[in-house]
Formats: sequence, structure tokens, C-alpha cells
Amino acid sequence: MTAAQANGAADNAPSFQIQRVYLKDLSLEQPNAPQILLEQGEPKLEVQVDIQANQLDANNFHVTLVGTVTTRIEDKVLFLVEAQQSGIFEMQNMPAEQMDPMLGIACPTILFPYLRSNIADVISRAGFQPVHLAEINFHALYEQRLQQAAAPQASSDSGIVLPN
Repeated sequence: MTAAQANGAADNAPSFQIQRVYLKDLSLEQPNAPQILLEQGEPKLEVQVDIQANQLDANNFHVTLVGTVTTRIEDKVLFLVEAQQSGIFEMQNMPAEQMDPMLGIACPTILFPYLRSNIADVISRAGFQPVHLAEINFHALYEQRLQQAAAPQASSDSGIVLPN
């Protein structure tokens, strides 16, 4: 193989680069404060995570991991946090069959530690014990979504609901 052929092969090799990781949106609501802060009871935690991805141009993709944490005491909301952790990822010469797994597994795996940290930080700043989200196996969730897409389903909810 000549040097020119080696360069040509390198130019056609698949590449993946993180262009930017950023916090797109963050909100905290305490709709029943201050009264609920005086109530006794075991808070119940619900966590949902969803993935959104779209193509920006020929090589750049925007992926957003949306995390929602809702904590209730009985039927009243103690606090609600929604965070959108985003990233711009450059993918060149990526085989078509690898694009969906990259957007559904690799990119969310990169974004999740940032999302997790931002959610814990805002909950702590609100005066509560921080909630540290459990690790998520995005590969298993991707496989689960493929199976759900293959089978007709009555529910249109595409979010990931994590156990307490």
C-alpha cells in the first residue's frame, strides 16, 4: 500500500468527535412550598430519562438527554427538576447501521454523567439531599426500544422510567 492509498483509507475511516457538551435547559419547581416543607412523610421519587436526537448537517448531530425527577409526599409535589443535557457530536464516514446505536447508546452514555451531576447540584442548592441518579445501561435500553418498536404497543410513552 502506498502512502497516498494509506491517506485515502484514513480519510474514509469512520470518526467520532465530541464538538460540545452543554446544559441546554434546567428548571426546578417547588409548587407546594413552603407548606409542604413542614409536612412529615416519606418522599417518593420518580425518575424519567428520554433521549432526543436530530441531524444538524451532513456530519453533526445534536443529542439531548432529558431527565425529570419528581419527588412527592403523598399526592403533593415536593419538588420537580427537569434538565436537558445536550451535546453536538461529529460523525464522519460512519456506516449507516452504526448511526442509530451511536445516537442511542454512545452519545447518551457521554452525556449522562453531566446530567446526573447537574440534577444532584440543583436539588442540593434547593435545600434537599442531592439525588444521585443510578447508572443507566443505554445499550440495554436501546435493545429494549428496538424490541418495542418491532412489536405494536398501545402506549405512546417513549420515556424511560427508572425504579425508585
